[in-house]
This record gives sequence, structure tokens and C-alpha cells, in this order.
Amino acid sequence: MIASIPQSRTFRNIYAAYVTIFFIYLLVPLIVVAAFAFNDSMFPSLPWKGFTLDWFFSSTGPKLGIFYDSSLMESIGVSLFVAFWVTTLSIFVGTCNAFLFERDNFPFKNFLYVLMLLPLVIPGIILGISILVFSNTVVNAVDSIFGLEFDFLRPGLLLVIFGQFSFITTITTLVISARLRKFDLSLEEAALNLGANRWTAVCTITLPYLKPALFGAGIVSFLMSFENFNTTLMLVGSDAPLTITMFDRLREGSTPALNAVSLLLMVVSAVLAITSIFLQRDKEKA
Repeated sequence: MIASIPQSRTFRNIYAAYVTIFFIYLLVPLIVVAAFAFNDSMFPSLPWKGFTLDWFFSSTGPKLGIFYDSSLMESIGVSLFVAFWVTTLSIFVGTCNAFLFERDNFPFKNFLYVLMLLPLVIPGIILGISILVFSNTVVNAVDSIFGLEFDFLRPGLLLVIFGQFSFITTITTLVISARLRKFDLSLEEAALNLGANRWTAVCTITLPYLKPALFGAGIVSFLMSFENFNTTLMLVGSDAPLTITMFDRLREGSTPALNAVSLLLMVVSAVLAITSIFLQRDKEKA
């Protein structure tokens, strides 16, 4: 609704009802998931059996708390490992891409830009299958021709990192490019006139200007990597990230322990999202 355009009272009431229903639709499932993390029952469903913290802190079964569940904690560690490297690679390559597309002119620039955007419109499951087929083809070809085993290109953490990196780096490129596009090039030119070389000017002037975008893109990259499922499912090996471990647990039968994990993920995601919002505000003020 555009505030500057006069609206009838009936329309405003309908719009307010729509917004209310929309947020209820978003929040109620999250509230239900969070509530059952404290249910003193073996199943995350009604009836309510009472309040408990066992699904977080119990050290013995059958209500084993998530902080004492070795497989869950190990999968969280795997997810953190993958998210760290995906975020690091995405920020580095995304920054290079931003300078490339915003500062340079070269043949087929627009075509390559469109190619960079393609991973965003390709379903994650298709992207994962494509990467898996390509890596297996390379490994089999090298094995048949040279007799070498490139096991690092088999399903595993390295392939998961490459798979997530293939589309997350596109998002970081767009975020950093939007900030770089607003940069005043005369600031770099002034530094060059004062005797600085190009690299020094970029490191001391341009990159500090990009810092809010770098942090914001890093938060988005981390969250998208940590919570990715479709692409990861096709590329995972024996070391399963949290999303895959939760999926396997659901197939065996859900317990409120998964609700407890989901609640922690919601809290961490909310904190990082709020941090990203504040960074975006600082970016707009700068």
C-alpha cells in the first residue's frame, strides 16, 4: 500500500487484516516448533506433558539433550566448518567479481554477468546433481587415463563447499557490487595523486568503504551455507552437516530434540539477521 495515495477505510482495514494474517502464518509454525522443544514427552506433539529442559541439558537417555548428543554436536561442527570456508571463499571471490564487473570493460561482459546469475535461478537439487555428475566424470576420466584416484572430488565436504560456493558467491557479488557502485572514484584518484599506488588506494580507501557490505554479505553467506539442504544432500559424504543429520533423524522418527536444535537455529539466525540490519543502516548513513 502506498501511503501517499488516499485509501478508503475499508481498504485500509482489509490491508491491515492481510498483513496480520500474513505474519501469523509466518510466526505460528515457528512458535509451535519452539514450544515443543520444552515438552516433557518423547514425541513433539500434543498433548502437552509439562515443561522440561531435558531436550537441551539431559546427559542420559531416553531424553538425551542436544548438548550431550555427540552426533548432533558433531554435525553442527561440520556445518560450521563448511559455512566458514564457503563464507570466506564467497566474500573473496564476490569482492573480486564486484571490482571486475563494476570497474572494467571487457568483451562479453554482459553475457558473463548473466552466467554469474544463473545459479540463483537453478533449483538447488539440480545444481547439486550437476556438480556431482561433473565431478564423477572428471574423477573417472583421470582414473581411466592416468590411473590416478582423485578421491577429494568424490562426495564429501570439499564437494559440499564447492557446491554451496557456486551459488552463494553470486549473492555476495550482488551485495558488494551495490555498495561499490556508489563509491566516489575521485577519492581513489586523490590518493593516487598523493603518491599512493592502486593497491594501496584500494586497501586504505575503497575496502574500508565496502566494510558494511562485506560484513552483511558474510552474514548472509554464513546463514545460507549453514541452513542449506538441497545442494548439500546431493554432495555430502560420510561427514554430514546438521541439515542432513536432522533429515536422517526425521526419517527414523522425530523427537523434541530436533525442536530444540531448530529453536537454537532460529535464535542464532535472528541475532545474525538483526546484526545485518544494523550494518545495512550504517551503510546507508555512510
